[in-house]
Amino acid sequence: MKKNLIEYFINTSNRFPDKTAVVENEDKISFKNLYKRTAILAKLLLAKKDILNKPVAVYLPKSIHCVTADLGIMFSGNAYLNLDVKSPLQRVSAILNLVEPEYLITTNAFKKNIESIYPEEKLIIIDDIDFDQAFDHEKEPQDLYARLENRSIDTDMSCIINTSGSTGVPKSVALNHRSFIDFIEISNEIFKFSDNEIIGSLSPVIFDIYSYELCMLMAHSSTIVVLPEHMAAFPIKILEVLEREKVSFIFWVPTIMVNIANMDLLKTIDLSSLKLVWFAGEVFPTKQFNYWYKSLSHTKFANLYGPIEITLDCTYYIIDREFSDNEPLPIGFPYRNTDVLIITDENRLAEKGEEGELCVRGSSLALGYYNAPEKTAAAFVNNPLNKHYPETIYRTGDIVSVNEREEIIFKGRKDTLVKHQGYRIELGEIEHIVVNTLKLVKNACCVYDRQGKEIVLVYENDTEVEPNVFRKEILNVLPKYMIPTSYKFLEEMPRNPNGKIDRALLNQQINS
Repeated sequence: MKKNLIEYFINTSNRFPDKTAVVENEDKISFKNLYKRTAILAKLLLAKKDILNKPVAVYLPKSIHCVTADLGIMFSGNAYLNLDVKSPLQRVSAILNLVEPEYLITTNAFKKNIESIYPEEKLIIIDDIDFDQAFDHEKEPQDLYARLENRSIDTDMSCIINTSGSTGVPKSVALNHRSFIDFIEISNEIFKFSDNEIIGSLSPVIFDIYSYELCMLMAHSSTIVVLPEHMAAFPIKILEVLEREKVSFIFWVPTIMVNIANMDLLKTIDLSSLKLVWFAGEVFPTKQFNYWYKSLSHTKFANLYGPIEITLDCTYYIIDREFSDNEPLPIGFPYRNTDVLIITDENRLAEKGEEGELCVRGSSLALGYYNAPEKTAAAFVNNPLNKHYPETIYRTGDIVSVNEREEIIFKGRKDTLVKHQGYRIELGEIEHIVVNTLKLVKNACCVYDRQGKEIVLVYENDTEVEPNVFRKEILNVLPKYMIPTSYKFLEEMPRNPNGKIDRALLNQQINS
């Protein structure tokens, strides 16, 4: 039984030393050389300090360097924390202050961005490391193997992934090795991955999708083809790379797939190598999905669902029948060894067809929010259906029901958390920044326009504020994907009898 993801990587590197592990533009690296780099980095890290099960930050774009850093950190028995190099420094600083990573890995090019908010003596400059040094693949890593074998366990952290938080500070989700191992093994049972998968990797390194792509690399000797994030603005370029590199598997957020469908791009590209498509992170409009489904009849499609708090995804649905354009795609069935509970407001199990909150129990649950015990306690709660012993479940806040085919159907959210462009955003965080941090207006409420897929900021103030003022000021604090698209001025917000902003009414007005 494996207890650390690096065990997969060691085995794969021994079996396929000369196979390409990562493709980044014109650069490629073999499994043998990637293994060497990760071991060298791990030894360098531990030479600085004998740390175990601690977070180590990575401030790098998606690249061979980033893959090296993430695997090297895990090889040292610690957890990687990938930071978004495009996010405002104020947001990056908030994450660093919360998590307090032991070290931060970056390059000389990005050092100037980070050194003002992180101690220089704790920086590790990856492009200054001599990866060409002599290295005995048999003997050099032996102490690393022994260390993992003797001192680590499967519930140690593998990584920390940040998600939006309602108080203006992101939440940092701590994930462990066991839950990833479980997901890898069960996914392989369902989808039968080969040793020759080629991944078209589009998601940012701060996404859990990227973390699973690393798992594919380690466990299945899959080749990661890095698709630079700027390519998202040029979908045809992405498809050309998929065709050229003979990509066999993609795991994408639907946004880019919708754009490709709307532009009718699949007819110009040969994607005969693409055998499996996973999509997750937001609702895929069925009309645009049908375009993909009909254009790539040789390809298997699967809709996955799950918040990062349950490690990647907890349900899946292999599309095996036709759907009308206005019929929602199911999120399907629970993964083996994961129990999905649909619980009503009265804390009882929902009956078939009845709506309730999707809650999850099982080994897939995250460890909690790093350095945030109160937030952890609010989301990871005791199972109200089990009165006999302590049992933790995660309340997703997503409303679902089960149809006549026993398939789970996503209905919507019960709170202010939304999925937008693949990112999970707590609308309350934007409100907090606008009102309390930037003090731009007296009061604000964010509403998600589901049809237009836009964040709408409704605000109360004495005078109207120009949209450009909002955008400029918010962009200094929040990443671009969290900037509201439209702004609605009200002299007075509608309120409930208890004096709170009537969010339901505003949501109804925006989405009617």
